[in-house]
Amino acid sequence: MKTLVAALAFASMLAGCTSTYKIQSDDIVLENERARFVIGADGKAKSLVVKETGEEMLDASEGRAVFSATQDRPFNNEIKLVFPHFETTYNANRIRREGEFLIVGFELISYSAKIRVKEAKNHFLFELVDFVLGPKGTDHLKMTYPPVTKVRILEVPFKERCNFGEWLNVVWDDKGVGAVIAGEPYTWIGSEKRFGNRHLYADARKDLKLRGAKAALVVDTREKFMDSMDATERALGLPLGAQSRRSDDLNRSVYWHSNVTPKNVDEHIALAKKGGFKMMLLYYSSCCKGAKGDFGYGGIADYELRDEYVNGYESLKEMLGKIKAAGITPGLHVLQTFIGFKTRYVTPVADPRLNLTQHFTLAKPLALEGGDLYVQEDPSNCPTNTESRVLKFGGELLSYEGFTVERPYKFTGVKRGYLETKVVPHARGVIGGILDVCEYGAHSCYIDQDTDLQDEVAERIARVYNCGFEFMYNDGSEGVSYPPTIHVANAQYRVWKKMDKKAKFMEGAAKGHFGWHFQSGANAFDVFPPEIFKDMIVRWPQYEAPIMRKDFTRLNFGWWGVYMPGQTVHLRDKVPYRTVKSIGTQYDMWEFGTSRAAAWDCPMTIQIGRLKEHPRRDDLLEVVRRWEDVRARKWLTPEQKEALKSETQEHHLYLNGKGEYELLEMEMLPTPAKTANVRAFIFERGGKRMIACWHTSGAAKLAVDLGKAQTVELSKLRYLETALSLADAKAAWAKAEEK
Repeated sequence: MKTLVAALAFASMLAGCTSTYKIQSDDIVLENERARFVIGADGKAKSLVVKETGEEMLDASEGRAVFSATQDRPFNNEIKLVFPHFETTYNANRIRREGEFLIVGFELISYSAKIRVKEAKNHFLFELVDFVLGPKGTDHLKMTYPPVTKVRILEVPFKERCNFGEWLNVVWDDKGVGAVIAGEPYTWIGSEKRFGNRHLYADARKDLKLRGAKAALVVDTREKFMDSMDATERALGLPLGAQSRRSDDLNRSVYWHSNVTPKNVDEHIALAKKGGFKMMLLYYSSCCKGAKGDFGYGGIADYELRDEYVNGYESLKEMLGKIKAAGITPGLHVLQTFIGFKTRYVTPVADPRLNLTQHFTLAKPLALEGGDLYVQEDPSNCPTNTESRVLKFGGELLSYEGFTVERPYKFTGVKRGYLETKVVPHARGVIGGILDVCEYGAHSCYIDQDTDLQDEVAERIARVYNCGFEFMYNDGSEGVSYPPTIHVANAQYRVWKKMDKKAKFMEGAAKGHFGWHFQSGANAFDVFPPEIFKDMIVRWPQYEAPIMRKDFTRLNFGWWGVYMPGQTVHLRDKVPYRTVKSIGTQYDMWEFGTSRAAAWDCPMTIQIGRLKEHPRRDDLLEVVRRWEDVRARKWLTPEQKEALKSETQEHHLYLNGKGEYELLEMEMLPTPAKTANVRAFIFERGGKRMIACWHTSGAAKLAVDLGKAQTVELSKLRYLETALSLADAKAAWAKAEEK
């Protein structure tokens, strides 16, 4: 009886579902445990249903083809006579199934695509394996067939839903989730918003990977989507992004430093524990030498251990073991795509695998004595800023002052042996080009990602990482050759593959589609000075948090710096930048930032820097400790999280006499006229008003009358209680005077 009732209920549910498509006899029906995908014999998507709910995911009203082929010009003789020589896309117009393969034919062109399709339990996999040539075969034209620049191996017209995650390439709401993802690093993934729907697609590109490109279609309910994604990643041998997103480690804030060594590691462990940090990120300079003593961008790429590690990698393993024994997980911060100008890869002979952004052919020989450098190609779009005017021919770098934009093309003001590279003659016809100089200070350049140099650098990084690090930050990830859509993620992935024990998660300065599987957090914003800190928290990470949530992930609300009172800072909120003497990092700033991060279930990273010297060091560490404890306990209610998302209302996590937390709204009080270095906030508690106050840079005695006259010793954070009304308490505080 129960079985019959269940069957009737299921039938009733399907009868009311949104799917109305009737399957035709010649349709291609792909089906797994989670979904049913129907493609018509004409190559168009007809239906995509979530089987558990019967929800129809498609909007097939436009009748767009699921597959297509693009040529940079028409090739068949008759076709090229009829149509202009433009890049032309030919849509699929016929499709049949032969075992595990779909044979896809296109408009006008004579060849077909052979696409392997796999109906796995949690996904459908599409792989371009070959082409079926037409009747003219390969004998008609002496060229490599087929003449195709890209093949769209999947396009799915999803109904527009309230959430679109651009990073993962996913649309979703409470009724269903659909994603088109790359099954390997070189498949081009994208989307197009159209008329009330969104098309998710995957392309195989000749310049990246044509045969062997793979795309997976994952469709499920909202509740089970991450389970299906996890199963898909495991089936395809991808990094486990779904698993990492379920780890508590992802929500733990990070203690960062650039100089943690065996000599001072105990001191850093003590500070980290005082702040409740469970994660410690070591900049590469903590472990590795900078080439020629440069620990900045100019020294990156060699990744050789510092002399302080007297027993080499064993000493590093010992130090990391000490950090772990303290209950802290160590991570490594690298810039995997940077090649420093002082490294072996640049001087005295520049490596042939450095990236060139434009190529030029020498029109005249270039002798040792130099002179103008004549080239065949137009240099109109070459760099004009001083630091980026660098040419590379062979192993020599050359700087230039300018160039001509009419024939004969030449670079003028050429200086030989730039960056101490060896000067050699260059013959006519030699091909070189513009060196891809890093925009951040021009102290380094980037790797040509089509060479094995990235793997070589990754091997050096891995020797360090494999000593016991457990997570990684991939900085400068935007520094890749074209196309960044592919190379940003793949450069990170090439490092990931070298790890003996895979990272629990990675973060990075830039996101690429394939990186979703290993880069579980992303885009920590650069450091903002105290004077604009709260405004920038609202403007950037709080703005990005809901965007990242659409991709089933989080961001990092850092980086945060430690600024000393009186330190000169540059405010980057307006142009031109302003220079001021800073109030220094204060308790309320970090509380504002970390409370907003907690509202979105996000951590932050703090660049500890000179924290040991900061007069309010203990208070700063205490605010971190409290909020890290709150995260770990999952103490915040949904209502509290919503309140903490306010862009203006500040909150204080008060620790009462019973050792219990109370989340209270607070308001900043103006600095009294007769004291310049006091910071204070007022809040209500238990029918009374309380003022949280401290000295920003040292200590002082403060005379204040909050119902009775008193002199308060003020240095670290303390609380003053009063029965005065809110208005009277504010007025009384305004009269406070430093003695």
